[in-house]
Formats: sequence, C-alpha cells, structure tokens
Amino acid sequence: MSSGFSRLRREDLLKTACEVIAEQGFGHTRTIDIARAAGVSQALLFYHFETKERLFAQAFTYAARLHLNALADIEQSTGTPLERLRTLLRLCSPAIPTEGWRLWIDAWSEAMRNPELEEISRRIDYQGRVLLRGIIEAGVACGEFKCEDSDDATWRILALVDGLAIQTHVHAKVLSRRRVNVLIRTAAAAELGISAEKL
Repeated sequence: MSSGFSRLRREDLLKTACEVIAEQGFGHTRTIDIARAAGVSQALLFYHFETKERLFAQAFTYAARLHLNALADIEQSTGTPLERLRTLLRLCSPAIPTEGWRLWIDAWSEAMRNPELEEISRRIDYQGRVLLRGIIEAGVACGEFKCEDSDDATWRILALVDGLAIQTHVHAKVLSRRRVNVLIRTAAAAELGISAEKL
C-alpha cells in the first residue's frame, strides 16, 4: 500500500515538475517552484529525487514515457497506414497549444549540455522516426502511398514538424494554427504521392 502511494506521489510530483518546467523553462525553474506548485516541501522533493538535476531528468523521462506510450498505441493500431499517419500527425502537431512542445523545445536546448536529456530526446526522436518510416513503408506496400525513399521522407516530414513547432511556440503570432496544419499536411502528402485532402 505504502509503495503504491509512494509511486503515485512520485508520478504526481513529476507531472507537476513538467508543468512548471514547461511554463518557466529548465534554466529558470527552481526546486522551490516545483515544491510550491505540488504543495509539498523541498525536503520531500529531495527525498524522492536527491538532486535538482535528477528531478529534471526524471521529469523529462516521465513526459517522454507518456509520448512513447502514445507512439506505441499508434504502432499497435489496426488502422490503415493512412489512418495511422493521420493520428501520428495529429499527435505531433505543433498547432495544438500544449505545454508538451514548450517542454520539448526547452529540453532540446538543455540537451546540448546535459547528456541524460540528450539521450532521452534522441530516443524519442528515434522512436518517432521508426514509427513514421514503418507507416510509410506499409502504405507503399499496400499501394496507399508512393515514396521512393521512406527514410529521407521521414526525416523531411519530422524536420518540418520540429521547425514549425519552434516557430509556433517561440514566435507565437507568425503562423496561424490552421496554416501550420496545412503546411504539414501538404508536405507529407507531397512526400507520399497523395492528395493533401486525405490528411
């Protein structure tokens, strides 16, 4: 019972840490900020996580796990390649105003100096690429898509998504959400030889 409660408490603390970091950034977030937001003492935070760096890394791991679980759901879906592609593009869309993208963008910046964050972000990027490449290859195999190089197409589509995410969240008024979605759908459709209306 007590270990179950402790696990739930850790999950709650990590969820709160992600929310605070997404709002304030890794560089401006203090452990006292997270403790206050969670309604606990700093001592309890350090009891669970020992150091600020470990708390940050585990918070990002928690967010990464949620994202990887969502990717796994798409991978295990019985939908057609086109249906799975639609779901993946919706999941990754920077047009949806979520704290998740702010967290990822800040984590990418921190990852240049933090090996643990770099490893986690690289793993998430890799899983996303594997999933998209698999969807493209399945679509080509069943005749839904036309694509000569699934690996190149995967890199180009995801690079566009990441780049638009930065533009959307750093320069909030440059692009409308609708335009962001149109740009992504149009590019993905061109890569896969289908009409953008299908996406």
